[in-house]
Amino acid sequence: MVFMSNKRSDADNDFLTFDRIIKIKSIIEKYGQEHCYISFSGGKDSTVLSHLVDLAAPGNNITRVYANTGIELNAVREFVLELQKSDPRIDIIKPSVNVKTALERDGYPFKSKEHSMYVDIYQHSGHCKTVERYLNPAENRKTFGCPQCLRYQFTDEFKLKCSKKCCYNMKEKPMMEYSKAHDKPIAFIGLLGDEKGGRNNAKCMVDMPYGKHFQPLTAVDSEWEEYFIKKENIKLCKLYYPPYNFKRTGCKGCPYNIELQQSLDTLAQYFPNERKQCEYIWKPVYDEYRRIGYRLKRKGQIKGQMSIFDLMI
Repeated sequence: MVFMSNKRSDADNDFLTFDRIIKIKSIIEKYGQEHCYISFSGGKDSTVLSHLVDLAAPGNNITRVYANTGIELNAVREFVLELQKSDPRIDIIKPSVNVKTALERDGYPFKSKEHSMYVDIYQHSGHCKTVERYLNPAENRKTFGCPQCLRYQFTDEFKLKCSKKCCYNMKEKPMMEYSKAHDKPIAFIGLLGDEKGGRNNAKCMVDMPYGKHFQPLTAVDSEWEEYFIKKENIKLCKLYYPPYNFKRTGCKGCPYNIELQQSLDTLAQYFPNERKQCEYIWKPVYDEYRRIGYRLKRKGQIKGQMSIFDLMI
């Protein structure tokens, strides 16, 4: 990784910017603009990435592809649509299936992509070796095993169908189909190097079933990003500013969000209709979260009161 520590000087941050511009320029020159596109979510990271690409290749015609999934926050979608009015490089695509149909067919996300995947394997194959390794991980395993409070999901007691396929159905598959249809095998992805979860330790260039994912922001962090946004005076979606102060955007009410209760409370305050939509989309998961006191307050729980499960990821 390029970034070293916090509290860098402006000169250090400028060096990181220069380094990323040179790297992006080299990839564009290697593969050609016509074979590249930016996976553009309308969020902070992809907006920063789009600006970096413009610095690396002034006047470029690299397409910014936005997946209008139907479960993006309305303000984000409006931000992208407004940008499209003045930037013809923005192309909007849609998944071939709506989210409720996909969830009922393939299963719901629960806790994390990793956990959802293992529950899916168990529900199809029972207690195989793969599941056993997740339930009883070796001491040197790099990722966490199943939390004790969720082990019941690997028994007949748990009936909710789970999988990690939601992200694939709603975003990854449409992007892959776009990539193939337009002969653009190089996808520019905005992933920061200091992000947690499945994004952590992401590589700069990743081979995919079709083409490659180029992730130049994995060599920088949030400190650099905030500096770059301020210096370049980059306009973000309104959700990142007061009074909303979102740290991240994405699919509304996604059960993978470890700060789900806080996100839903914010939606309830400012966007109540979208808050209701979250309940409709993710109802089976939310019901289970509340039943066991995981990520969402139990029914009747006093605001601010914490459950033991609130401390578990």
